[in-house]
This record gives sequence, C-alpha cells and structure tokens, in this order.
Amino acid sequence: MILAYRIFSNFLYPFLVIFLFFRIFLKKEDRKRFKEKIFIKNFNFKKKTKYRLIWFHAASIGEYKSILPIIKNINEKKENIEFLITTNTLSSGHLAEIDLKKFDNVVHRFMPLDVEFLIENFLNTWKPDRIFLVDSEIWPNLILKAKQKRIPIALINARITKKSFRRWISFPKTASKIFSIFDLSLCSNQETKVFLEKLKARNVIYEGNIKLIKETNKEKLNENDLKILSKSRFWLAASIHKEEDVFCLQTHKELKKYYDDIITIIAPRHLDRVEKIKLLSDNLNYKTQILAKDDYIRNDVEIIIINSFGVLQNYLRYAKSVFIGKSIIKRLKDDSGQNPIDAAYLGCKVYHGPYVSNFYEIYEILNKNKIATKINNYNELSKNLINDLQDVKKIKSYNASTIQTLGQNILFNTMKILENFLHDKN
Repeated sequence: MILAYRIFSNFLYPFLVIFLFFRIFLKKEDRKRFKEKIFIKNFNFKKKTKYRLIWFHAASIGEYKSILPIIKNINEKKENIEFLITTNTLSSGHLAEIDLKKFDNVVHRFMPLDVEFLIENFLNTWKPDRIFLVDSEIWPNLILKAKQKRIPIALINARITKKSFRRWISFPKTASKIFSIFDLSLCSNQETKVFLEKLKARNVIYEGNIKLIKETNKEKLNENDLKILSKSRFWLAASIHKEEDVFCLQTHKELKKYYDDIITIIAPRHLDRVEKIKLLSDNLNYKTQILAKDDYIRNDVEIIIINSFGVLQNYLRYAKSVFIGKSIIKRLKDDSGQNPIDAAYLGCKVYHGPYVSNFYEIYEILNKNKIATKINNYNELSKNLINDLQDVKKIKSYNASTIQTLGQNILFNTMKILENFLHDKN
C-alpha cells in the first residue's frame, strides 16, 4: 500500500503542478510563494548552521495559531534554537507574515507536496532536529522519510475523525507501519486517543486541546472606529462560510426591527468572498462597507465586511455577542465548526449552529459553562441578540476566565511532556 502511494504521488506530481497554477487564477494560492510547494529550488533555505531546528507543520490558520504559545514557551527556556513553520493555505501564509515579525528565530514556508523526491530534498535542505505534525496532518512520505533519517517526529493536538479512522483501519498493516513511527502522540480529544491506540501509535497522551491555550494581541481599534461602535449596537459573525452570508443578513434584518442603529460585522473565512457578500447586502439595500486593514468605518454603515487578516481579535475585544460560522451548513456536518476560543477568551457570548464536529469537545466546555449557546436558525439567533444588545456596553458576566485557566493548565502539562521529547537523545 505504501509503495502504491509513493508511485501514485509521483505520477500525480505534474498534474498537481498544473493544478496549483490553476489555483493562482482562483486567488487560492500565493502568487509569489506557491512555488515553495512544488519546486526544490524555491525552498528558500534560511538556517543558522549551529542552531537546532524544530519544525512544526500546521495546515491552516487555527492549527498555526495554536502552536505560537508553545513556540514562545520553548523560546523562553532554550537557547540556540530556530523554528520552521510550514502551512498549506493562503490565509495562514498571510497571517504568518504578520505574526512572525515579533520572532527573530522563526521562519514560515509553505509545505511541499508529499511527493517522495520533494520531501527527501526538503529534509536534506532544512535538516530539522525534531518534527511536529499538528492536528490531522498525516503525510506518509514525510513520516517514512523522517524515520529513515532518524529524525524524532511527533503528532501534536492530534485529531482523528471517525471517517478518517475507518479509512485507516481498512489498511491495518499500513496504518500500523505509519502511526507506530511517531515517537509521541499528543491528542486533542479522548476519541482520538482511542483511535490512535487502535492504529498502533506509541506514547499516546491526552492533556487537552492546545487550541485552548490562547494569547491575544495588544492592538486596539482606532479612535474613529471605537467611537462609532461604542455609540451603536453591533454584533460579529466570524469565520463565515458560503451559505451563511444570507443567514447573517437575515439576522440583521430581524435586529433592525428593534434597533435602528444596529451594525453587523461579517468576517468571512475566505477573503475572496467579500465582494459576493457585499453584492448580497447591496441587493437588500443595506449600507455596506468592505473594510480593509487601514480603512475607517463610515458613519452611515450598517453592514461591515472585514477584508484583512489578523484583525479579528480587535473586534472581539469589544463585541458582546459573536456567531461562529461553519456551523449551520448540514452538508458539512462531518467537517463542521470553527474555533470559538478567541471569542470566549475575550469575554464574548458565543453562538453556534448545530454542526460543530471539529470542535465538539470545546463547545461542550463552553456550553457547560454558559459561555456558548447553540441556535438552529436565524430567528433563534436574532432573539438572543435582541436580548444581549439591550445594553450597548460589553459586560463580561459569564466565566471567560474558565477558558484562560484551562488553557494555562494545558500549556503547563503539554510543556512538561514536550521537554522530554525535545531533550537530546543522541
């Protein structure tokens, strides 16, 4: 099976190259840096030869953000270490360009395709001392090459869904050969722990979901925007996916029946959709603004569409109520939900739809502590928001400190385990 995978991935390589060029035209790849994924000469090597290199691979924004507190913690305790962070998505690449300026020993690259000769050259070029694969990033060629080169490799915040488990367990010998290579498997939930043990992974540990470990930026809204929002009632719809745009606009319509000054802020998960959302809003005759990072909110606006990366926390800091997307689309129920922790950590009341499979355990914690509430349709959401927005001031009456305490405990316990893994064994 492994041989078949290697042959098939090599066969697909030229077609994947063409596919990536096609994605450029769809604005789903970085026009300048996408070649890092497919060409050896574009690996853009940058490493101090005497320093140990720790490589974290995180697929997208949520996974990428979850490892930053861990990198910061390692940095505070160890010297002569550098970090390589790789991701897959355009949005994570843009965010990394902003975030990593505060580090002088962390670089970001896009992960090369899991094709044998690319992975071989990538490992030979960067020579990592340790490898962490975050969440569900199981790449056979990378894992097998790490073993061949005797590079310790770990899964961190591992997440194996039922669907993924059924797929792996259909090939038990292959699964056992791949998962037994990991020197450490830190799980994001108890279900994954059970699955990994059945897949013959070693050193499987559950200490909690590291996405509960949060650090917030110190930025605040400019005085103009803060003045407009503070004198109006506003709510925030975050990580909104296609099909949820209309849901948000329907909610706004209901709120307008009660509050003339209501402002709805929509933060789409994918920024290439901002123009489409604006068109929907314009068709409903709402005064709409696409807000870039350095723009000021207009005085007459009622629908704001965020069009920049890394600014969501600035709005969460002042919002009372937030709806988290990818949670009302039934066809996505097996891959549903977005990370609500930023909103909870900053004292917002969180609303979500019935489909949150990717963050089920986290939502259970939030719902249990009355930080989050499930809604089934825009009528339910609007009724809750009408009540929340009776007072325009933000009141942290629910126990957001619960999330902070959980995160601190998870960080402490996780770092104790990682210290052993990072310790020189050679």
